[in-house]
Amino acid sequence: MCQLLGMNANKPASLHFSLAGFLCRGGRTGEHSDGWGAAYFDGPACRLLVETAPSADSALADWLHRQPLRSRNIIAHVRKATRGAVALENCHPFVRELWGRQWAFAHNGNLKDPHLPLRGRFTPVGTTDSEHAFCYLLETLVRQFGHRAPQPAALYAALAELAREISACGSFNFLLSDGAGLFAHCSTTLHVLERGYPFSRARRVDDGVAVELGHHNHLDDRMCLVATAPLTEDESWQALQPGELRYFRDGRDLPQGVEKRAPLLLAV
Repeated sequence: MCQLLGMNANKPASLHFSLAGFLCRGGRTGEHSDGWGAAYFDGPACRLLVETAPSADSALADWLHRQPLRSRNIIAHVRKATRGAVALENCHPFVRELWGRQWAFAHNGNLKDPHLPLRGRFTPVGTTDSEHAFCYLLETLVRQFGHRAPQPAALYAALAELAREISACGSFNFLLSDGAGLFAHCSTTLHVLERGYPFSRARRVDDGVAVELGHHNHLDDRMCLVATAPLTEDESWQALQPGELRYFRDGRDLPQGVEKRAPLLLAV
């Protein structure tokens, strides 16, 4: 099975520390050696890097790790091929345009003979069940909402229903982002970490490297990380329940995709 990593932050942030450990899972501490990819958002625009080489031994992954890239939404993936050849077109994340924004999607799991008919403008480039499911998901959203983006709560409800439908075909852990927020769906295994002040010391599971996070963050920095398996051994990772859909925006977990606002206080 593949491995997922996602980040949503309240300010443009570097994923340098977490990404370094995650990329080890592409052929060094994990068997996921059939390619890797990362999608970084700069507002609604998406920067995409994919490669068929194992990420643990990749010069491109090493180059990415050394770049000062910062983003509020990032999706990364290391692949173990189950459907589709080892090829660039089959590497995650996949990116498509919808409602005037670019959407990035990465999947962990195996969908057995999915009966997900495609009739619209979203067509797979590669041969994975993952990209097919992504195209079906987007096509269904267009049929339901037309060419204008719905309100966050309506989109959350639609994605929750689609996740249940597609999960009937197999395991469907996924990350999805349009650069404004990050959706994460757990079908079998997915973990979440909320990282903010006071920042602690963290040690990476994959290579034992430790860092004082307080030395690299401001007091108001806040982010949520999502990973197939915890990346650090001394932070409070939370296992999601099968069938659970989460939405993260501005570094916060928003139930049902809706931000809870404080009530207005009226002077009397």
